[in-house]
Amino acid sequence: MSDSVANGGGRMEDLRLKLTSSETSTTLISPTTPPSDAHCPLVTDTPPPAYKPGLTMSVSDGMANTGKEVDGGETPGMGVSVGVRTYKIRWFILCLFVLYSMSNAFQWIQYSIIANVIVDYYGVNTTQVDWLSMIYMITYIPLIFPASWYLEKAGLRRAVLIGSFGTMVGAWIKVGSVARDRFWVTFAGQFVVAISQVFILGVPPRLAAVWFGPDQVSTACAIGVFGNQLGVALGFLVPPAIVPTTDDMDLVGQRLSFMFYGVVALTTTLFITIIIVFKEKPPTPPTTAALTQEESTSYVKGIVKLIRNPGYVLLLLSYGINVGAFYAISTLLNQVVLAHFDDASEDAGRIGLLIVLAGMMGSVVCGFILDKTAKFKLVTLVVYLLSTFFMLGYTFIFRLNQIWLVYVMAAVLGFFMTGYLPVGFEFAAELTYPEPEGTSSGLLNASAQFFGVLCTLADGQLLAGFGDTAANLLLVAVLIVGSIMTASIKEDLRRQAAHGRTAGSNGGTRM
Repeated sequence: MSDSVANGGGRMEDLRLKLTSSETSTTLISPTTPPSDAHCPLVTDTPPPAYKPGLTMSVSDGMANTGKEVDGGETPGMGVSVGVRTYKIRWFILCLFVLYSMSNAFQWIQYSIIANVIVDYYGVNTTQVDWLSMIYMITYIPLIFPASWYLEKAGLRRAVLIGSFGTMVGAWIKVGSVARDRFWVTFAGQFVVAISQVFILGVPPRLAAVWFGPDQVSTACAIGVFGNQLGVALGFLVPPAIVPTTDDMDLVGQRLSFMFYGVVALTTTLFITIIIVFKEKPPTPPTTAALTQEESTSYVKGIVKLIRNPGYVLLLLSYGINVGAFYAISTLLNQVVLAHFDDASEDAGRIGLLIVLAGMMGSVVCGFILDKTAKFKLVTLVVYLLSTFFMLGYTFIFRLNQIWLVYVMAAVLGFFMTGYLPVGFEFAAELTYPEPEGTSSGLLNASAQFFGVLCTLADGQLLAGFGDTAANLLLVAVLIVGSIMTASIKEDLRRQAAHGRTAGSNGGTRM
């Protein structure tokens, strides 16, 4: 196309136009951009409008029928937004997902942390209570494959809607479980909520890649994982504070009902809000890497490529071991603490809360470090080794019979072990680009659930037969194996390379 664009008396020749689907805005691609990065499906001879230096374009943001100011990048010296841009509403979309993830994760641990109360109220044993946690892990393993396929084919919005709806329905079912002979009802409600989590755990890296620029994607992923951690934190804190350890079963039933209705109010409100507000994607991708990734291959071929990627396979196993160990620690925490400290049910909840709060801080810190340094393998390995070291300290700290020391050690362990979650997600996205993040993260989570079941069952048996020291030493051993696997991964940062090509082709465009 030979038309020119006037810009302060200067002329820029041979510009191509890319029309974003269902939008009236245009995206200008520099003539120096290689065709492989431009992905310009439609070229038109209609001359583009003139732009002034420093102009911020106003485009339809896909959120409403009104124009929204966006954070676009500018070509140096010309002030023209080029190719990719981010939208301010991305932060609201992310926060909404965080709350939705929180509402589901809260329900995962809400029974295990008051296991002694649930055992007395429903007349069941501790293994049956453990299954209220493990059902999350069991259901995830077979369902992640169809769920990841659906996330890739149907998109973020539909997947999030299904997950939010299931989380709400499961919460409503539990309202009907407040009777001492209705353990099966509470299990049914937990089963529905557990199924719904397959539309949550794999979303953060996908949401971050779809909505956020290259200098924010790791932080956004960490914040997305933050929602799950926040839910677990509240799951540790709230149930022991609401449901007391008492012989008055009527009071226990009343408090359980109060807790269940509170969850119903939250999940119902979130579901309605998601229907109204949550959008599939911005009209213009935030990075050229995201633009390239829109040309996805078949889901089955993507799975095959991941399995044939040796670095990803090693990460798949090591990630599963680390997170599976954390699941075992969380599920059995009440039983371990009560074995050493009498009437310490609330302390168990607070320790669990501290583990997750420290991990939330670790997630954000690690995400920030990744964004600034791009040292993915180094950060992953350091975090893994420190998780192993402090797991060893956690194992023997109980022998000192000082509960405040347990608090301190649990906090440090949580900072690294729970902080590892988004690090693993982002490292996987780098190793597997341009495969969809939902697929790579979904398999990571499936591995975590698999090892979570194994670690919880094995630890439960060791705890009952030999005590918590033997149970925790098993976790130390598997973490050592995971550390060796992590050290063996060859660093191949494919997504960073794509970002580098984008920056080079746009002459140093600021995203």
